[in-house]
Amino acid sequence: MLNEKILQYIRDKDSEQLKVLLAEAEELEILHVFGDLSSKEQVIAFRLLAKDRALSVFEQLDTDLQHNLLNSFADEEARLFVNEMAPDDRVRLFDELPAGVAKKLIAMISPEEREATNLLMGYKPETAGREMTTEYISLQKEMTVAQALEKVRRQAKDKETIYTLFVTDSKKKLEGVVTLKELLIAADTAKVDDVMSKTVISVYADDDQEKVARMLQELDLLAIPVVDSENRLVGMINIDDALDILEEEATEDMFDQAGIIDIANGEASRSDVLVNGSLLSIWKVRLPILLATLVFALFSGVIIDWFEDTLESIAVVAIFIPLIMGMSGNVGTQSSTVFARGVVLGQIQLKNFFKPFLKEIGVGFSIGVVIGVLTGIIAAVWQGWAHGFDLGIALGLSVGLALIAAMTVASLLGFLVPFVLIKLNVDQAAGSAPIITSIKDIVGLAIYFLFVWLFMGNLM
Repeated sequence: MLNEKILQYIRDKDSEQLKVLLAEAEELEILHVFGDLSSKEQVIAFRLLAKDRALSVFEQLDTDLQHNLLNSFADEEARLFVNEMAPDDRVRLFDELPAGVAKKLIAMISPEEREATNLLMGYKPETAGREMTTEYISLQKEMTVAQALEKVRRQAKDKETIYTLFVTDSKKKLEGVVTLKELLIAADTAKVDDVMSKTVISVYADDDQEKVARMLQELDLLAIPVVDSENRLVGMINIDDALDILEEEATEDMFDQAGIIDIANGEASRSDVLVNGSLLSIWKVRLPILLATLVFALFSGVIIDWFEDTLESIAVVAIFIPLIMGMSGNVGTQSSTVFARGVVLGQIQLKNFFKPFLKEIGVGFSIGVVIGVLTGIIAAVWQGWAHGFDLGIALGLSVGLALIAAMTVASLLGFLVPFVLIKLNVDQAAGSAPIITSIKDIVGLAIYFLFVWLFMGNLM
């Protein structure tokens, strides 16, 4: 496995072998492996990539990984790297970076690249203008085919694609389109005007990005020109960019249909803080929740203190406290996991929350009945054998009914607590489990001791 070899070379500090390995590996393999490496390992591996490959890999990484790598660069190194990026990839990165970081990087790049970047950033998000690239080759119709091919050879290295070429007049107005194949098979002395197609399908810079992407897909085009209101060529969108747009839009649509697009964005931001944030920022999210649940935990102690006499007179009651708290905790964890996964996958819609909520309560109750009856019988036989028939029956009823009630309450909390936290815009990943556990413990203990008092009070 490539990632195992990379990790081994990093551990051995064998940079020469790692450099050779990365040079020989397929680019797709490198992209796949990067997600499995730690931040430090990513930086080490990335710095050993050849410059051209490093740029190509960087442009295809998730923006979170790009940001992490940029943070590891010195200012001059970051400037050179960002300056080499395609304008559309650069804008996509800047859109995801904190405003201050993006502004600093824009100021560092060359005036030419800054102009191209500012041009794209001047268009509204999710429009063709925002997603297009300005790295295209334009020809003039008066050129001969030989002159056109010579221009393609000179500029090919610095352009995103050379397979679709656009023909413009002196004012950059779009007049035609010609493919590289059509130029290659034409006579060198022929004019571009004779080879090009004058029927050009184009889109406006303000057109919706999804509409443009679907047009590219449906018409089976490799690229489509983007023009302004006066039909001047300002950029183009490639098929690979179109596929990225469609994938992004499909994900957004799925979340939107489930009513959780804002939740998905918020959860991604919170997750980044909890995983990559500073110690202080992590404390701000997690510590208040734990301090609040500390209060609940103290209430559990108060309940046990209230029933101290019961525990002293019938010590076997204490044997089943961990079991009741543990089993209800397991059900609560299952329910919260089912809820979180259902919301993310769009199977649970928050606007129709109560239907799956009531179903989960029923599931918790039915599981509680099975577990409660089985455990009640075991408790009755076990302790009845040791302490007498009457005590065994009473204890079996107390344990069994307490389990049924506690597991039902736990399943209820497993859905209700994260739902309420989402509605309150509180981080449910950090808050759900502690709150569910704390409330469940208090309720479970209270229910258990209530049944003990009802069924075993005359035995004390």
